[in-house]
Amino acid sequence: MYFNTYGGNAALLAAALANLDDRCDAPTVEALLAEHRVARCDVTGQQLQLLLAWRLRLWEAFAAPTRAEQVGAVNRLLTDAAARPYVSTHDGQPPHLHYADENADVVTRVRAASAAGLALVITETDPCRLGRCAAPGCRAVFVDISRNGRRAYCSRLCATRVHVSAHRDRKRRG
Repeated sequence: MYFNTYGGNAALLAAALANLDDRCDAPTVEALLAEHRVARCDVTGQQLQLLLAWRLRLWEAFAAPTRAEQVGAVNRLLTDAAARPYVSTHDGQPPHLHYADENADVVTRVRAASAAGLALVITETDPCRLGRCAAPGCRAVFVDISRNGRRAYCSRLCATRVHVSAHRDRKRRG
């Protein structure tokens, strides 16, 4: 599956944010934002708390049990993010979408981009591409960018753990 660089990256940012731990610190969040090409990603203590609260809302969109609930969760995110898309050509770049004013604070920009990224996935690809890890005890979420769209685990580690456990169970019974 092909993701455009802004919408796809914004969806991947949403998953990365949703997977943050409650106890993460500002440098961890700043590194994550920089990894996802968020400009001016320094966060204050208050902004950190706002982003940690936002991550819970993002997680709900990934973990929604039905398509209707997922659409509702993403629509609430879009409403609260007050995304205002526009085409930008700053710094000599080709035309690309921004979902919030590029001069807005980091929380506003991250909220708008992550909400819009999820909206693009569920409208332009398949809502099933937003997933929650199937491994027992794992709460991680992911954007399934695999070719066939059948990813069930957040990582190879979780997939291996589940498959090894199933293999051992079969050997014990067999």
